[in-house]
Amino acid sequence: MKITILEAGRAPGQLADLFPSYPDMFVRLLSAIDATLTFETVRVLDGAPLPGPEGLDAALITGSPSGVYDQTPWMDPLRKFIRGAHQAKTPLAGVCFGHQIMADALGGDVRKSPKGWGVGRHTYDILQKRSWMTDAGSAFSLAVSHQDQVIAPPPGAATLASSKHTDHAMLHWHDAPMMSVQGHPEFDDAFVSALYGARRGLSLSDEMADAAIESLRQPEDSSQVGEWIVRFLTSARAG
Repeated sequence: MKITILEAGRAPGQLADLFPSYPDMFVRLLSAIDATLTFETVRVLDGAPLPGPEGLDAALITGSPSGVYDQTPWMDPLRKFIRGAHQAKTPLAGVCFGHQIMADALGGDVRKSPKGWGVGRHTYDILQKRSWMTDAGSAFSLAVSHQDQVIAPPPGAATLASSKHTDHAMLHWHDAPMMSVQGHPEFDDAFVSALYGARRGLSLSDEMADAAIESLRQPEDSSQVGEWIVRFLTSARAG
């Protein structure tokens, strides 16, 4: 199966040169789970034309520094792609911004949260399980970096996981093969520590950055969530 990765963002400043791109992070994560997967990257943020979703095996939308309310030239074409994937029943996954733009495109409410920045290792309680969530316990933990949130899911989507900070942290659609998650299974701790450091004194205070980096000492479940994404996409494609 080939996963088409829609690149919607890059790391800020020097981090883009020091660390792999967001698509490369996903290739590393997902290939370690299923070595038979192949990948293609579409650089949406650079204006690359989006393929027709009906011709794809599966697709994944990355994170981005942009918000769904930003007036970027590629945002509406991406919404059109999501709606087309929904209609064509193309397996689709989204992470962070990908999670948000999928909800927004299909009728959900996404905006800056009054709870402020979500940073550090966040733990989400699992509210509902699906067959592709193999070995899921009662919760999972991922590194996060977001101001925006899904405030209300779109019609047809169920909330699978939640936390005190993020009510709708993982979504699964009943009416199309789509799932999304707010946290970042593709980010390793070295990158996310550098990301918090780069935002120190800008969007994050020293205290927030220090607490976020310290929280990364807690266990994480990136591989497990990566397995869920792979199982979801492959089973949806097979079905």
